[in-house]
Amino acid sequence: MSTRLALLPRPDERLSALDRLEVLTDPGSLHLLRTGVRSSRMGGRAVDGDGVVGASGTVDGRPVACFAQDASFAGGSLGEAHADTVIRVLDLAGRARMPVVGFIESAGARMQEGVAALAGYGRIFRAHTRLSGVVPQISVVCGASAGGGSYAPALTDLVVMTRRASMFLTGPGVVQEVTGEDVDAATLGGPGVHERNGVCHAVAETEVDAALLARDLLDHLPQHSGELPLRWPTVDPLPGSPGAVVPAEDRKVYDVRHVAARIVDGGRLVEVGERWARNMVTAFARLDGRAVGIVANQPRYLGGVLDSEAATKAARFVRTCDLFGLPLVVLVDTPGFLPGTAQERSGVIRHGAKLVHAFAGAGVPRATVVLRKAFGGAFIAMNSKDLGSDLVIAWPTARLGVMGAEQAVGIVSRRDIEAADDPVRERKRFAREYERTHLDVRAATAGGFVDEIVEPAATRTRLAATFEALAGGHRTPRPGRNIPL
Repeated sequence: MSTRLALLPRPDERLSALDRLEVLTDPGSLHLLRTGVRSSRMGGRAVDGDGVVGASGTVDGRPVACFAQDASFAGGSLGEAHADTVIRVLDLAGRARMPVVGFIESAGARMQEGVAALAGYGRIFRAHTRLSGVVPQISVVCGASAGGGSYAPALTDLVVMTRRASMFLTGPGVVQEVTGEDVDAATLGGPGVHERNGVCHAVAETEVDAALLARDLLDHLPQHSGELPLRWPTVDPLPGSPGAVVPAEDRKVYDVRHVAARIVDGGRLVEVGERWARNMVTAFARLDGRAVGIVANQPRYLGGVLDSEAATKAARFVRTCDLFGLPLVVLVDTPGFLPGTAQERSGVIRHGAKLVHAFAGAGVPRATVVLRKAFGGAFIAMNSKDLGSDLVIAWPTARLGVMGAEQAVGIVSRRDIEAADDPVRERKRFAREYERTHLDVRAATAGGFVDEIVEPAATRTRLAATFEALAGGHRTPRPGRNIPL
């Protein structure tokens, strides 16, 4: 690693197209397929082309296909020959069944070529779609990317943006011309916009950081949907019991990532969509050396409720993990779906159904851990036993049911409470009785909705044993479409 770091350019400098591919791939492994840039500071090579370079190489010894657009050549705009290069790389990835990484910086379709340029984007969109769910596709957006230059990354599995990058269908100039709105590129489509709306999954400070993050993401994914990700040696999680960071009181918040860090190898999460729908955490990690996907309610934001955006975020991640064979660990601590007119108008039923559909259709091993509470439809949607979860365990103090005790008795015991001499005291009494009878984790276990009550400190061991037992009992990943939600 020290030798590799010595070869890297300064982190804060802009890289040429070839430099980006050199940083992504192992030293000395890059082989050009078709070129569209003129020089490389790292490689010292001079080539001719049409604003893009295509190549193959290796990442940690694994073959990958890659391309990088060159904004110094006609703004990285796409013409017919440019499109041919990108499609050649994508076709190679499909034939060789290997991941593909694209570095995007493009002014969009080249106006001088007219319809031929637009048709080039159509061919690229089709090529990306044909690879969807077959091989991992990662886009790294390094600068301004307009029109088709923003659509193409959105068709891939993971999108990384640098702080300098921006993505928009129509640029600031067109917006000013058509709507009269005066806006700059960062405000219109910078990483601060797209990391919050789900268009991009991660933001890197520099182009070097972005290339290294792409390597990290590839490390958690297989070569293609027909094989499983590589298993690494086991590393201990962060010290301490995961239960130590969860307050007993329902209304006290905590960061569920601190729970996950005490379960997964090295305590390390590679979070996806960190600033989008922050009441839901989705991340890649390793458990007992095995790459897994983490889906977790985040009580730190909105108390961990499920809403439209959180359900959509989780559904897309579950589907990606299922397509590429990653077992799922689901950490549950949610009071339910967020009520209200705003959510109903946003189509929370439709978005919640996406999450139910994703879990119910997943064929990878999946396990659920109820940390503190699981109420209402969210109890079902978060990978419940009846959706097909292979294992549902709960910590001893967990509570499960239709709704919280206070809310429940306000409905089922309303008349008795209203008739009491002291309604407040009577409501609390009914709530304690309801919680003991209906919400206690032992009731859910007796009914078969929870497989086992497990002490927090034993969670990692129980999950690892389950995935080991299921390793040969589930299908290998099958090709499918990862349709953007």
